[in-house]
Amino acid sequence: MDRTLARPLQWAFAAFAALTIGLLLNGSGATVFRMMALVGYGAGAVLSVLAALRWHPRGRRVAIVTHLALAPLQFVFSIAETVALVGILLSLAILAQCRPRFPRLSPRARRVWLVLHVGFSVGWLGVALTMTALAVIGWRADSHAMRHGAYEVLHVIDLAVAIPSMGLSIVTGLVVSLGTKWGLVRYRWVLTKFAISVSIPLLAGTVESALADELARRTADPAGRPATTGLALTACLGGFAVALWVATILSVVKPWGRTRWGRAAVARDLPPRRTPVAAAKAG
Repeated sequence: MDRTLARPLQWAFAAFAALTIGLLLNGSGATVFRMMALVGYGAGAVLSVLAALRWHPRGRRVAIVTHLALAPLQFVFSIAETVALVGILLSLAILAQCRPRFPRLSPRARRVWLVLHVGFSVGWLGVALTMTALAVIGWRADSHAMRHGAYEVLHVIDLAVAIPSMGLSIVTGLVVSLGTKWGLVRYRWVLTKFAISVSIPLLAGTVESALADELARRTADPAGRPATTGLALTACLGGFAVALWVATILSVVKPWGRTRWGRAAVARDLPPRRTPVAAAKAG
């Protein structure tokens, strides 16, 4: 993609933020998350317009800071309005166009962020396994209390634990990757792990949350049964758990080597090769 797309994407995000604010004002429920989203998108729209108008010299820096913050925050905003998930893709596209450069972390800071990332990632995996177990219990339980209770607890864990674990794992992972030699797109295993980390929230905010809400409503009636919807939720959450195990394995094994961007970065960092004639003159 052409680097000049970064500026038009600021206008696109400002328009998206204005549209989302309209949807949030007309919506209901999830009051705290709705207010957070209104403030976040209001600030995002203003900063995106300022960045687009004053792209040189400060606009690019404003865009980078704004969308580094908004990319993970929109996972939380999506609780109030699912369309916020589209904004995550816009923010990531803007960051990709801006190509921010980050200073290397000091050894001590790297250890701190790495510990945080490992802790939050393990927590996210544990939450995924717990939610999968609850989905199985709700799907297979014989009693109404067990069925409905499993789906109610699953919904609470999703909001109170899964979303924070998800967001914190992604943010700390970005810091560790961008602040070290690994980068975000230089190695295939890092890029694959990032794709897994982003795709799970996108699917969770659309498919999984819709299935969980439907099952919580359906099983409120003692005669209600999960049926194929319960199986679909179990398969969805089980798929998330498997994907997170894959991400964990990638972090340990680090397979596949560099991407083409990584190879290009290495070529840029290498000193220029001296021709035989230049070497002879230098001698």
